[in-house]
Amino acid sequence: MTALPGTVWFVGAGPGDPDLITVKGRRLLERAGAILFAGSLVDRSATQFAPAHCEIRDSRDMTLEGMSAWLLDACARHPVVVRLQTGDPGLYGALVEMTRPLDAAGIPWRVVPGVSSAMAAAAAAGETLTLPEVTQTVILTRVAGRTPMPPGEALEALAAHRTTLCIFLSITLLHEVQRALRAAGWPEDAPIVVVHKASWAGAEKIVRGTLADIKRRCQDEKIASQAMILASPALGARLWPDLARSKLYDPGFGHRFRKASMPAAAAGIATGETA
Repeated sequence: MTALPGTVWFVGAGPGDPDLITVKGRRLLERAGAILFAGSLVDRSATQFAPAHCEIRDSRDMTLEGMSAWLLDACARHPVVVRLQTGDPGLYGALVEMTRPLDAAGIPWRVVPGVSSAMAAAAAAGETLTLPEVTQTVILTRVAGRTPMPPGEALEALAAHRTTLCIFLSITLLHEVQRALRAAGWPEDAPIVVVHKASWAGAEKIVRGTLADIKRRCQDEKIASQAMILASPALGARLWPDLARSKLYDPGFGHRFRKASMPAAAAGIATGETA
């Protein structure tokens, strides 16, 4: 009788701290017969939940073909195989490329989402990515490098919206980030936050600056890899003297769980003081 093939689980390891992996992701690691982890970005400590007999392989020196072959071989011997990826598997990973050979071989696969470094960077810096009447849109993007950007997705064009930008994989091209934001009309004093290795114990660095000086500040801190660049009109909002109030928690705004306790005008809604 032919054994059924195992399932490959693409698990988001999160930004670095092994405690930020999802409960489902951890449970899969505890059941895994084989784990292929992205060692160039995922700390090996993320594999600490694996059982003693588990095969663990670092993929940092492997090609796509080598990883596909390893996963196919592991599925012939184990019911649970985990590909452990940094952040979330659907963001800047090779998910589609890695699943096509599995589909061709009839191997079942599933995805477990993870905490993105964009969210971890904002959390580390104590910042919000959206703010009432300031920005309600978040753009996850990168600067063109060896991988070109599709037509219409140049950073300059996206930055023209003046919303929150979470810029991945671009710390070595910070000068291009500065150029694009300037071309899009961002002022020299626009706040920028760079977070290196968000959530990594003993390695996390938070650099605050402006469009004018953020590159120099990052150079001073010797940040040249694994960094998230946050550019947003909402940065530093907790220090502003005035904020638009959220309607959701305003006493003048009722919804299906709570009745308004005062007229909207008295609560400031009619004057534009909420969002």
